[in-house]
Amino acid sequence: MGRTLGPVCRLCRRESIKLMLKGARCETAKCPMERQDRNRPPGMFSWRRGRSSEFGIRLREKQKVKRYYGVLEKQFRLYFRQAERRRGNTGQTLLSLLERRLDNVIYKMHFAPSHRLARQIITHGHVKVNGRKCDIPSYSVRQGDKITLKAAEKTKKLIQANLEAEKNSPVQPWLQVDAQALEGVVVALPNRDDVQIPVEEQLIVEVCSR
Repeated sequence: MGRTLGPVCRLCRRESIKLMLKGARCETAKCPMERQDRNRPPGMFSWRRGRSSEFGIRLREKQKVKRYYGVLEKQFRLYFRQAERRRGNTGQTLLSLLERRLDNVIYKMHFAPSHRLARQIITHGHVKVNGRKCDIPSYSVRQGDKITLKAAEKTKKLIQANLEAEKNSPVQPWLQVDAQALEGVVVALPNRDDVQIPVEEQLIVEVCSR
């Protein structure tokens, strides 16, 4: 994930959609997207902006996906080339590859309230995949992989607090979580319906194929 040193709420305002970059805060009235006076693109003259060009519309779709999953341009291009080499719809394959990132899996299992904190949990060595420590947020999970946590009291308290905060949010069907044992299993590979943000993947394919 690229480091964003400025306010990340600007990214949501720029894409005109909640990217859940601050976790639970994004669901409260403090979110700028909920405020009438701030629910517009950042910048002094945002109200004067005209219609976007065809390229601008496609670029916004790509930027939206990049910022949601927290990947840089070079990383995104690598995912796109990998999707191009596989059979099937390139756009749907691209989204599936991004969904399989370990930091996204930790977020979708509700072990972390946002992708950014999921990445932090992984890089600090709190996560194990099939019994082996994995500190690579971009690790691509496979069907049948078992996600467990470091046997430390601080780790357990952290994950339990995150699970408690998201207890009313259902886990997606391609993942299975045991809240008591603090572990999860990838029971299937994600498909297009598992992407939680509205995106037109064909526009991304068009702009990346230029």
